[in-house]
Amino acid sequence: MIIGLPKETKDQELRVGITPEGVDTLIKGGHRVLVQQNAGVGSGISDDSYSQMGAELVKTAEDLFSSSDLIVKVKEFQLYECDFLRPGLTTFSFLSLGINPKLAQALMDSKVTAIAYETIELNDGSLPILRPMSALTGRLAVDVATHYLKSPQGGAGKLLSRVSGADPVKVVIIGAGVAGFHAAELALNMGAKVTVLSRGAKRLEELKQGLDNHSELETGKASKQKLATSVESADVVIGAVRDAGGSVPKLVTRSMVRSMKKGSVIVDACIDQGGCIETSRETTLSDPIYLNEGVLHYCVRNMPGAVPRTATESLVDATLPYITLMAEKGIQAALAFDDALALGINVEGGKIVHGAVAKALDFKPQ
Repeated sequence: MIIGLPKETKDQELRVGITPEGVDTLIKGGHRVLVQQNAGVGSGISDDSYSQMGAELVKTAEDLFSSSDLIVKVKEFQLYECDFLRPGLTTFSFLSLGINPKLAQALMDSKVTAIAYETIELNDGSLPILRPMSALTGRLAVDVATHYLKSPQGGAGKLLSRVSGADPVKVVIIGAGVAGFHAAELALNMGAKVTVLSRGAKRLEELKQGLDNHSELETGKASKQKLATSVESADVVIGAVRDAGGSVPKLVTRSMVRSMKKGSVIVDACIDQGGCIETSRETTLSDPIYLNEGVLHYCVRNMPGAVPRTATESLVDATLPYITLMAEKGIQAALAFDDALALGINVEGGKIVHGAVAKALDFKPQ
Protein backbone atom coordinates (compact mmCIF):
# COMPACT_ATOMS: atom_id res chain seq x y z
CA MET A 1 0.00 0.00 0.00
CA ILE A 2 1.07 3.59 -0.61
CA ILE A 3 0.55 5.78 2.47
CA GLY A 4 0.65 9.55 2.06
CA LEU A 5 1.61 11.96 4.86
CA PRO A 6 0.75 15.58 4.00
CA LYS A 7 1.81 18.71 5.84
CA GLU A 8 -0.94 20.05 8.11
CA THR A 9 -2.57 23.27 6.92
CA LYS A 10 -4.79 24.33 9.84
CA ASP A 11 -3.66 27.49 11.65
CA GLN A 12 -0.67 26.71 13.89
CA GLU A 13 -1.25 22.96 13.56
CA LEU A 14 2.30 21.68 13.95
CA ARG A 15 1.58 18.01 14.63
CA VAL A 16 2.21 15.39 11.98
CA GLY A 17 0.37 12.14 11.28
CA ILE A 18 3.26 9.62 11.40
CA THR A 19 6.67 9.73 13.08
CA PRO A 20 9.87 8.43 11.40
CA GLU A 21 9.62 5.37 13.65
CA GLY A 22 6.14 4.76 12.29
CA VAL A 23 7.45 5.12 8.76
CA ASP A 24 10.13 2.54 9.56
CA THR A 25 7.47 0.08 10.71
CA LEU A 26 5.46 0.54 7.51
CA ILE A 27 8.48 0.34 5.19
CA LYS A 28 9.63 -2.88 6.86
CA GLY A 29 6.13 -4.24 6.20
CA GLY A 30 6.70 -3.80 2.48
CA HIS A 31 4.73 -0.56 2.00
CA ARG A 32 5.64 2.78 0.46
CA VAL A 33 5.35 6.01 2.46
CA LEU A 34 5.19 9.39 0.74
CA VAL A 35 5.90 12.42 2.91
CA GLN A 36 5.26 15.99 1.86
CA GLN A 37 8.32 18.17 2.31
CA ASN A 38 8.49 19.88 5.72
CA ALA A 39 5.52 17.87 7.04
CA GLY A 40 7.27 17.18 10.33
CA VAL A 41 9.23 20.38 10.87
CA GLY A 42 6.73 21.79 13.39
CA SER A 43 7.18 18.67 15.52
CA GLY A 44 10.95 18.86 15.32
CA ILE A 45 11.17 16.14 12.66
CA SER A 46 13.32 16.89 9.61
CA ASP A 47 12.81 15.63 6.08
CA ASP A 48 16.08 13.72 6.45
CA SER A 49 14.64 11.85 9.45
CA TYR A 50 11.90 10.51 7.19
CA SER A 51 14.09 9.79 4.16
CA GLN A 52 16.58 7.89 6.33
CA MET A 53 13.75 5.54 7.23
CA GLY A 54 12.91 4.98 3.58
CA ALA A 55 10.15 7.52 3.01
CA GLU A 56 9.90 9.26 -0.35
CA LEU A 57 9.70 13.05 -0.16
CA VAL A 58 7.06 14.75 -2.30
CA LYS A 59 6.99 18.49 -2.97
CA THR A 60 3.26 19.26 -3.24
CA ALA A 61 0.14 18.02 -1.50
CA GLU A 62 -1.56 17.54 -4.88
CA ASP A 63 1.16 15.13 -6.05
CA LEU A 64 1.08 13.29 -2.73
CA PHE A 65 -2.70 12.83 -2.74
CA SER A 66 -2.78 11.67 -6.36
CA SER A 67 -0.16 8.99 -5.70
CA SER A 68 -1.47 7.57 -2.40
CA ASP A 69 -3.94 4.86 -1.42
CA LEU A 70 -4.28 6.05 2.19
CA ILE A 71 -3.87 9.62 3.44
CA VAL A 72 -2.94 9.97 7.12
CA LYS A 73 -3.46 13.40 8.67
CA VAL A 74 -4.00 14.92 12.09
CA LYS A 75 -6.76 17.53 11.69
CA GLU A 76 -9.70 17.80 9.33
CA PHE A 77 -9.21 18.78 5.70
CA GLN A 78 -9.36 22.43 4.74
CA LEU A 79 -11.91 22.83 1.97
CA TYR A 80 -9.36 23.54 -0.76
CA GLU A 81 -7.63 20.23 0.05
CA CYS A 82 -10.81 18.41 -0.93
CA ASP A 83 -9.99 19.25 -4.55
CA PHE A 84 -7.20 16.67 -4.22
CA LEU A 85 -9.53 13.86 -3.12
CA ARG A 86 -10.86 11.20 -5.47
CA PRO A 87 -12.95 8.01 -5.47
CA GLY A 88 -11.02 5.01 -4.16
CA LEU A 89 -8.90 7.06 -1.76
CA THR A 90 -9.14 6.47 2.00
CA THR A 91 -8.41 9.17 4.56
CA PHE A 92 -7.56 8.75 8.23
CA SER A 93 -7.68 11.81 10.51
CA PHE A 94 -9.75 13.80 12.94
CA LEU A 95 -12.80 15.16 11.09
CA SER A 96 -15.31 16.81 13.46
CA LEU A 97 -17.95 16.64 10.73
CA GLY A 98 -20.84 17.14 13.13
CA ILE A 99 -20.24 20.89 13.10
CA ASN A 100 -18.84 21.17 9.58
CA PRO A 101 -21.53 20.55 6.94
CA LYS A 102 -19.45 22.10 4.14
CA LEU A 103 -16.61 19.65 4.73
CA ALA A 104 -19.09 16.77 5.05
CA GLN A 105 -20.58 17.67 1.68
CA ALA A 106 -17.15 18.02 0.07
CA LEU A 107 -16.15 14.58 1.33
CA MET A 108 -19.41 13.10 0.04
CA ASP A 109 -18.87 14.75 -3.34
CA SER A 110 -15.33 13.34 -3.57
CA LYS A 111 -16.56 9.79 -2.84
CA VAL A 112 -13.61 8.99 -0.59
CA THR A 113 -13.78 6.66 2.38
CA ALA A 114 -13.21 9.05 5.31
CA ILE A 115 -12.34 7.44 8.65
CA ALA A 116 -12.43 9.70 11.71
CA TYR A 117 -10.14 9.15 14.66
CA GLU A 118 -12.77 10.46 17.06
CA THR A 119 -15.44 7.84 16.30
CA ILE A 120 -13.26 4.72 16.48
CA GLU A 121 -14.82 3.01 19.47
CA LEU A 122 -13.99 -0.16 21.41
CA ASN A 123 -16.57 -2.57 22.80
CA ASP A 124 -16.43 -0.91 26.22
CA GLY A 125 -17.35 2.45 24.71
CA SER A 126 -13.86 3.93 25.02
CA LEU A 127 -12.32 5.94 22.18
CA PRO A 128 -8.72 4.72 21.79
CA ILE A 129 -7.43 7.48 19.50
CA LEU A 130 -9.39 10.36 20.98
CA ARG A 131 -8.40 9.35 24.52
CA PRO A 132 -4.73 10.47 24.52
CA MET A 133 -5.59 13.77 22.83
CA SER A 134 -8.44 14.34 25.30
CA ALA A 135 -6.08 13.69 28.20
CA LEU A 136 -3.64 16.18 26.76
CA THR A 137 -6.42 18.71 26.14
CA GLY A 138 -7.62 18.45 29.73
CA ARG A 139 -4.16 19.18 31.09
CA LEU A 140 -3.62 21.99 28.61
CA ALA A 141 -6.94 23.57 29.63
CA VAL A 142 -5.62 23.99 33.17
CA ASP A 143 -2.28 25.25 31.86
CA VAL A 144 -4.06 27.82 29.68
CA ALA A 145 -6.26 28.95 32.56
CA THR A 146 -3.19 29.38 34.77
CA HIS A 147 -1.65 31.68 32.16
CA TYR A 148 -4.68 33.83 31.46
CA LEU A 149 -5.66 34.34 35.10
CA LYS A 150 -2.58 36.55 35.44
CA SER A 151 -3.10 40.30 35.39
CA PRO A 152 -0.82 41.05 32.39
CA GLN A 153 -3.06 38.75 30.31
CA GLY A 154 -6.22 40.54 31.42
CA GLY A 155 -7.11 37.99 34.09
CA ALA A 156 -8.18 38.42 37.68
CA GLY A 157 -4.60 38.33 38.99
CA LYS A 158 -4.85 34.95 40.68
CA LEU A 159 -2.43 32.03 40.84
CA LEU A 160 -4.04 28.66 40.26
CA SER A 161 -1.41 26.96 42.40
CA ARG A 162 -2.32 27.24 46.07
CA VAL A 163 -0.37 29.73 48.18
CA SER A 164 -0.45 29.88 51.97
CA GLY A 165 -2.83 32.55 53.24
CA ALA A 166 -4.59 33.10 49.88
CA ASP A 167 -8.01 31.76 48.96
CA PRO A 168 -7.76 28.81 46.53
CA VAL A 169 -8.84 29.29 42.94
CA LYS A 170 -12.20 27.72 42.13
CA VAL A 171 -12.27 25.61 38.97
CA VAL A 172 -15.52 24.28 37.51
CA ILE A 173 -15.22 21.49 34.94
CA ILE A 174 -18.23 20.50 32.85
CA GLY A 175 -17.86 16.90 31.74
CA ALA A 176 -16.41 13.89 33.54
CA GLY A 177 -14.83 12.07 30.62
CA VAL A 178 -11.13 11.78 29.82
CA ALA A 179 -10.52 15.51 29.34
CA GLY A 180 -12.52 16.38 32.44
CA PHE A 181 -10.70 13.81 34.55
CA HIS A 182 -7.24 15.02 33.55
CA ALA A 183 -8.19 18.66 33.99
CA ALA A 184 -9.53 17.89 37.46
CA GLU A 185 -6.49 15.83 38.40
CA LEU A 186 -4.04 18.58 37.46
CA ALA A 187 -6.08 21.38 39.02
CA LEU A 188 -6.40 19.44 42.29
CA ASN A 189 -2.68 18.69 42.33
CA MET A 190 -2.03 22.42 41.94
CA GLY A 191 -4.19 23.17 44.96
CA ALA A 192 -7.41 24.46 43.39
CA LYS A 193 -10.91 23.75 44.65
CA VAL A 194 -12.53 21.74 41.84
CA THR A 195 -16.16 21.11 40.98
CA VAL A 196 -16.94 18.59 38.23
CA LEU A 197 -20.46 18.55 36.81
CA SER A 198 -21.68 15.92 34.38
CA ARG A 199 -24.88 14.63 32.83
CA GLY A 200 -23.71 11.06 33.49
CA ALA A 201 -23.75 9.63 37.02
CA LYS A 202 -21.52 6.68 36.07
CA ARG A 203 -18.79 8.95 34.73
CA LEU A 204 -18.90 11.06 37.88
CA GLU A 205 -18.53 8.00 40.10
CA GLU A 206 -15.59 6.73 38.04
CA LEU A 207 -13.96 10.16 38.24
CA LYS A 208 -14.37 10.33 42.03
CA GLN A 209 -12.85 6.89 42.45
CA GLY A 210 -10.01 7.73 40.07
CA LEU A 211 -9.21 10.85 42.08
CA ASP A 212 -9.45 9.01 45.42
CA ASN A 213 -12.40 11.16 46.55
CA HIS A 214 -10.05 14.14 46.94
CA SER A 215 -11.06 16.46 49.80
CA GLU A 216 -11.10 19.52 47.49
CA LEU A 217 -13.24 17.78 44.85
CA GLU A 218 -16.98 18.32 44.55
CA THR A 219 -19.10 16.55 41.96
CA GLY A 220 -22.70 16.91 40.89
CA LYS A 221 -25.25 16.56 38.14
CA ALA A 222 -25.03 19.22 35.44
CA SER A 223 -28.51 20.59 36.12
CA LYS A 224 -29.33 24.15 35.13
CA GLN A 225 -29.49 25.26 38.76
CA LYS A 226 -26.22 23.59 39.78
CA LEU A 227 -24.46 24.97 36.70
CA ALA A 228 -25.68 28.48 37.46
CA THR A 229 -24.51 28.52 41.08
CA SER A 230 -21.18 26.83 40.30
CA VAL A 231 -20.33 29.02 37.34
CA GLU A 232 -21.16 32.20 39.25
CA SER A 233 -18.53 31.48 41.90
CA ALA A 234 -15.90 30.10 39.52
CA ASP A 235 -12.56 31.67 38.66
CA VAL A 236 -12.13 29.15 35.83
CA VAL A 237 -14.72 27.22 33.82
CA ILE A 238 -13.55 24.38 31.58
CA GLY A 239 -15.94 22.86 29.05
CA ALA A 240 -15.07 19.18 28.55
CA VAL A 241 -18.30 17.65 27.23
CA ARG A 242 -17.98 14.98 24.55
CA ASP A 243 -20.37 13.39 22.05
CA ALA A 244 -18.36 11.26 19.64
CA GLY A 245 -19.07 12.34 16.09
CA GLY A 246 -21.86 14.77 16.99
CA SER A 247 -22.25 18.20 18.52
CA VAL A 248 -22.62 19.11 22.20
CA PRO A 249 -25.40 21.15 23.85
CA LYS A 250 -24.94 24.68 25.18
CA LEU A 251 -25.03 23.93 28.90
CA VAL A 252 -23.70 27.28 30.12
CA THR A 253 -25.88 30.22 29.11
CA ARG A 254 -24.87 33.82 28.46
CA SER A 255 -26.56 34.89 31.69
CA MET A 256 -24.42 32.39 33.61
CA VAL A 257 -21.27 33.81 32.00
CA ARG A 258 -22.45 37.34 32.83
CA SER A 259 -22.69 36.35 36.50
CA MET A 260 -18.99 35.41 36.66
CA LYS A 261 -16.39 37.69 38.21
CA LYS A 262 -14.58 40.01 35.78
CA GLY A 263 -11.24 38.58 34.73
CA SER A 264 -12.37 34.98 35.14
CA VAL A 265 -11.38 32.51 32.43
CA ILE A 266 -13.39 30.13 30.26
CA VAL A 267 -11.63 27.36 28.34
CA ASP A 268 -14.14 25.66 26.05
CA ALA A 269 -12.20 22.50 25.27
CA CYS A 270 -15.12 20.98 23.36
CA ILE A 271 -15.30 23.77 20.78
CA ASP A 272 -14.43 21.15 18.15
CA GLN A 273 -17.99 19.89 18.70
CA GLY A 274 -19.53 23.36 18.77
CA GLY A 275 -18.73 24.18 22.40
CA CYS A 276 -20.86 23.80 25.53
CA ILE A 277 -20.90 27.50 26.43
CA GLU A 278 -23.26 29.95 24.73
CA THR A 279 -20.68 32.73 24.47
CA SER A 280 -18.02 30.50 22.88
CA ARG A 281 -16.80 30.99 19.33
CA GLU A 282 -13.87 29.24 17.69
CA THR A 283 -10.44 30.84 18.07
CA THR A 284 -6.98 29.83 16.86
CA LEU A 285 -3.59 29.24 18.40
CA SER A 286 -2.35 32.44 16.76
CA ASP A 287 -5.32 34.47 18.08
CA PRO A 288 -6.66 32.42 21.00
CA ILE A 289 -8.43 34.85 23.34
CA TYR A 290 -11.37 37.24 23.32
CA LEU A 291 -13.38 39.02 26.00
CA ASN A 292 -17.12 38.51 26.35
CA GLU A 293 -19.23 39.63 29.33
CA GLY A 294 -15.98 40.59 31.06
CA VAL A 295 -14.73 37.00 30.95
CA LEU A 296 -11.69 35.80 28.99
CA HIS A 297 -12.60 33.03 26.52
CA TYR A 298 -10.12 30.53 25.06
CA CYS A 299 -11.80 28.36 22.41
CA VAL A 300 -9.08 26.75 20.31
CA ARG A 301 -10.07 23.59 18.43
CA ASN A 302 -6.61 22.10 18.17
CA MET A 303 -5.24 22.73 21.65
CA PRO A 304 -2.72 19.82 21.49
CA GLY A 305 -1.18 21.57 18.48
CA ALA A 306 0.45 23.94 20.97
CA VAL A 307 2.71 21.08 22.13
CA PRO A 308 3.32 19.30 18.83
CA ARG A 309 6.22 17.08 19.85
CA THR A 310 4.40 15.58 22.82
CA ALA A 311 1.10 15.43 20.95
CA THR A 312 2.52 13.80 17.81
CA GLU A 313 4.23 11.03 19.77
CA SER A 314 1.10 10.35 21.81
CA LEU A 315 -1.21 10.42 18.80
CA VAL A 316 0.91 8.13 16.61
CA ASP A 317 1.22 5.65 19.45
CA ALA A 318 -2.58 5.28 19.21
CA THR A 319 -3.01 5.46 15.42
CA LEU A 320 -0.12 3.36 14.12
CA PRO A 321 -1.69 -0.05 14.92
CA TYR A 322 -4.72 0.91 12.80
CA ILE A 323 -2.57 2.31 9.98
CA THR A 324 -0.51 -0.89 9.99
CA LEU A 325 -3.66 -3.03 9.98
CA MET A 326 -5.09 -1.20 6.94
CA ALA A 327 -1.77 -1.39 5.12
CA GLU A 328 -1.34 -5.12 5.75
CA LYS A 329 -4.89 -6.32 5.15
CA GLY A 330 -6.16 -3.68 2.73
CA ILE A 331 -8.83 -1.15 3.67
CA GLN A 332 -11.97 -3.23 3.26
CA ALA A 333 -10.53 -6.34 4.88
CA ALA A 334 -9.25 -4.28 7.81
CA LEU A 335 -12.68 -2.68 8.28
CA ALA A 336 -14.33 -6.10 8.22
CA PHE A 337 -11.75 -7.46 10.67
CA ASP A 338 -11.83 -4.66 13.26
CA ASP A 339 -15.23 -3.48 14.50
CA ALA A 340 -13.75 -0.47 16.29
CA LEU A 341 -12.07 0.74 13.12
CA ALA A 342 -15.28 0.23 11.15
CA LEU A 343 -17.06 2.59 13.55
CA GLY A 344 -14.60 5.24 12.43
CA ILE A 345 -16.10 5.43 8.94
CA ASN A 346 -17.95 8.73 8.63
CA VAL A 347 -18.24 9.02 4.85
CA GLU A 348 -18.26 6.25 2.27
CA GLY A 349 -19.47 6.05 -1.31
CA GLY A 350 -20.73 9.61 -1.30
CA LYS A 351 -22.86 9.14 1.84
CA ILE A 352 -22.74 9.88 5.56
CA VAL A 353 -22.70 6.47 7.22
CA HIS A 354 -22.12 7.30 10.91
CA GLY A 355 -25.31 7.79 12.91
CA ALA A 356 -24.11 10.48 15.31
CA VAL A 357 -22.59 12.53 12.50
CA ALA A 358 -25.74 12.20 10.42
CA LYS A 359 -27.89 13.26 13.37
CA ALA A 360 -25.75 16.32 14.05
CA LEU A 361 -25.93 17.32 10.39
CA ASP A 362 -29.60 16.38 10.10
CA PHE A 363 -28.75 13.85 7.37
CA LYS A 364 -30.09 10.33 7.15
CA PRO A 365 -27.29 7.75 7.61
CA GLN A 366 -27.08 5.47 4.60
